[in-house]
Amino acid sequence: MGDPVNFDSVSLDAILSDWMAALKEFSVEAVAVLGPDPFGGYEDRHVLCVHPPIASDAAMALAASHDFGAPWRDSDAPLVAWQHIARSGPLEASRWRMLALAHGYQTMVRVEFPLPAGRAFECFMFSPRELADRSEAAALVWSTLNVWPVVKRCISQERSTLSPRERQCLMLAFNGLTARESSLQMSCTERTVNYHLANAMAKLKVDNKLAAVQRACWIGAI
Repeated sequence: MGDPVNFDSVSLDAILSDWMAALKEFSVEAVAVLGPDPFGGYEDRHVLCVHPPIASDAAMALAASHDFGAPWRDSDAPLVAWQHIARSGPLEASRWRMLALAHGYQTMVRVEFPLPAGRAFECFMFSPRELADRSEAAALVWSTLNVWPVVKRCISQERSTLSPRERQCLMLAFNGLTARESSLQMSCTERTVNYHLANAMAKLKVDNKLAAVQRACWIGAI
């Protein structure tokens, strides 16, 4: 399935471009990442990144659809899905399929990365040919698992306004520590921890620590 890809740049665009170059041998011509909208409604998900930009219309239509939805859309979609787009059902019922075919994409492989409260990040890869067997789909999944940590980190950097200390306080809260316990680990006062948590809650537009932790997870910050 190839050697691991090393990414020297922290630019999301550069990482996506390098990832696409690594996927050329599998005839992948577009990648898109969808995720929950932390400030939207319960069912809202949106496009976090897409490459090349010409595929943005299909990615946005996919985000608006109920196809392959993460579990919050009452879907039983598996963690990994492989679909021949033209043979997957009525095209008129799925605008993203029509747009994908218009771009020449025949196959889609989806990999899901679950998040708290039933949400998920979803990576989609599009190819202009039908995959011959499961081994080809498995190679794409392996590539996604390999690159996902750095893609997630860059997405978080672009979406999050949390400071390092705010992020640290939320991470400790996620691990079940109280403000007092966090202060001992951070070598600061309990008041300082609560100050950072309050700032994080304001930035994430919530009024309690649990909701702040949840939204921080949804944007990939922790």
